[in-house]
Amino acid sequence: MTQLATTRLPPPGDQALRNRLRTAVEALNAPQVVFAFSHDGVRTVCAGGNDRSPDTVNPGSPGTSDGQPGAGPQYQAGSVSKTFSGLLLAVLVQQGRVSYHDRVHTLLDLPAAPQRPERDQITLLHLVTHTSGLPRLPHDFYSHALTRWNVNPYAGYSQQRLVNAFARSTPATTPGSRWKYSNFAVALLACALQRATATPFADLLERHVLAPLGLHQTSLGPHPDLPQATGHRRSGAPLPPWDIGGWAAAGGIHSTTDDLLTYLEAHLRPGNTPSSRALHAVQKPLLARGRPGRREFHTLTWFQHNTDDGPVLFHSGATTGQQMFLGYCPTTRTALVALATRRHTARSPLVPAAYDLLTTAPTPDA
Repeated sequence: MTQLATTRLPPPGDQALRNRLRTAVEALNAPQVVFAFSHDGVRTVCAGGNDRSPDTVNPGSPGTSDGQPGAGPQYQAGSVSKTFSGLLLAVLVQQGRVSYHDRVHTLLDLPAAPQRPERDQITLLHLVTHTSGLPRLPHDFYSHALTRWNVNPYAGYSQQRLVNAFARSTPATTPGSRWKYSNFAVALLACALQRATATPFADLLERHVLAPLGLHQTSLGPHPDLPQATGHRRSGAPLPPWDIGGWAAAGGIHSTTDDLLTYLEAHLRPGNTPSSRALHAVQKPLLARGRPGRREFHTLTWFQHNTDDGPVLFHSGATTGQQMFLGYCPTTRTALVALATRRHTARSPLVPAAYDLLTTAPTPDA
C-alpha cells in the first residue's frame, strides 16, 4: 500500500519527484515505510509498507488517507536524537549558561583524577563531537544489556550509572585528537547540562529546542497523547518502544513525520526561528576525517558531505525495531525524512536510498 500526501499543492511537473518517492517506498521491504520530501516548504510525503495497518496511510500531519491534516504516529529517532541534544547545547552556549570548553568532570562535581588526567580534559564539545576518547558504550554496559540486547538494551541503565562509569573511565585517545562515535559520550551530555543548569534534561529540551521550533509532536520518550509506530524485528514480529533509561540525549527522541520536516526546515531557514544563531552554529564544519577525495566533515551535530550542489548534512538512527534518516541541503533548499519500522543491518537499504533521494531528487529549480 502506497499513499501520497502534501501540505499544499506541489508545482506542476512534480510527478518525477512523486515517482521517485513511491519507488523508494516500494523498494524497501518493511512493515511501515515513510519518505517525506520538502522543497522550499512544499512537502510531498509517500507512505507504504507491507503491513496494512492504519499507520501506513497516516504518516503524519502532512496528510492522512483522505488528505486532511492529522497527528500521525511518533517514530523512535534513535541516534538522530543526538542532533537535538547538540542543538540544545548550542542554544545554552549562546545564552551564556555553559561553554563548549567546560570540563565535564567539573560540571558533574567529580573530583579530579590525577592518575587519569586525560579524563579531566574532556569538555562538552568533546562529548557532542565524538572526540572525547570514550568508548561507544561503557564497559559495564554489555553485561547489563546482554539478556535484553535484541529488545530493550538500555532499560535500567540510569544517569547515575553513566556518571559512575565516567568517573572510572580512561579515554583511549587524547580528547580532541581523534573522532570515534560514542553513545556514552553524548548520553553524558544530558547529565552535565542538568547539573550545570539545575534543570531536568527533558525540561531543557522542551524549553529551548522543541517549543521555540514549534515541535509539539516531539518528546523524550513516547508522548501519551500520540499514537506510536510499532517497531518490528526482521521477522516482522512487533517490538515495544525502547525504555531509554539514562541515555535520553543519545537516543530518546520520539517524533512525527510532520515535526521532523519542520525541524529540518528550521535548519534550512534559521532566520525564521527564535533559535537562529544556534541553528547556524550547528551547521559549521568543525572537523574532517577520511582520505582526500572521500573526506567526511562533522559539525556540532551533523555529518556533512560536500557535493556538486553544495554541502549535504545528515544523520541516521536506529532502535531494535525502527530506523530513521534525516538530511538537508541548504543550497537546494531541500530536506528529506525517511522512516521504517524495521531495523536492518548496518547495510540497510534505507540510508543509502534516502541519501540518494536527497542528493538527486528532481526539484523545480533543476
